[in-house]
Amino acid sequence: MAAQELLDIARSVAEEAGELASRLRREGVEVAATKSSPIDIVTAADRAAEDLIRGRLAALRPDDGFLGEESGGASGTSGLTWVVDPIDGTVNYLYGLPNWSVSIAVVEGDPDPGTWTALAGAVAAPMLGELYSASAGGGAFVGDRRLQVRQAVPLDRALVATGFHYTQDIRTNQARVAQPLLARVRDLRRAGGAAIDLAYVAAGRIDAYFEQGLNPWDQAAGALLVREAGGVVRGIDDGGPTYRMVLAGQADVVAELHATLVELGA
Repeated sequence: MAAQELLDIARSVAEEAGELASRLRREGVEVAATKSSPIDIVTAADRAAEDLIRGRLAALRPDDGFLGEESGGASGTSGLTWVVDPIDGTVNYLYGLPNWSVSIAVVEGDPDPGTWTALAGAVAAPMLGELYSASAGGGAFVGDRRLQVRQAVPLDRALVATGFHYTQDIRTNQARVAQPLLARVRDLRRAGGAAIDLAYVAAGRIDAYFEQGLNPWDQAAGALLVREAGGVVRGIDDGGPTYRMVLAGQADVVAELHATLVELGA
């Protein structure tokens, strides 16, 4: 199947799941369970949105694999896997903050951000009224507007986004790094959703982004957006992004940010 057809599926299913999640939010939402820690929450809407997405993809692409945050993975026979975060930014969603999204991407190869080839992806942000999308070689867009990462600036003039993990050991290390880093950048932003942070890098709204502890579904669509907008996505070590670290942005800015994070022991 051509990348454009995969992109059309990602966009339409992400929008439909976003509409469902928005309706459920209006009807009222509460915590259904916790995961890695008491503050790492799941709502009934997370599960309902993922059930919808999984069902739609199974009907449209029955031979593809699936990897979702809430319902886990299932292998396929096509060599393609759909990587899904039904509500990225669940705490924002719970509190009625607008920075949450539905993230859907389709990748070729093992569902490992360091080795897969992302073919298409969409990030639907209903409360922001935005749909981000990208396909391999086809560029990145918000609606019909093509995206481009910001031009390079020195790190001390870069607006950098980050996030904090739900487990205390990782969060403690992130706080230790953030304090000295704050003196070396224009400012730090923490909006609470990796997919939207990556989309904002692609849109040129922030210069760079880094975060420790991202899972494949947190970054699958967003990383493709950044790359198709002319940016880079990498890890703290040589090679692709890993659970240990994801950095994204214009190549020169990322290189300087990477060197600084290594110096600070990120």
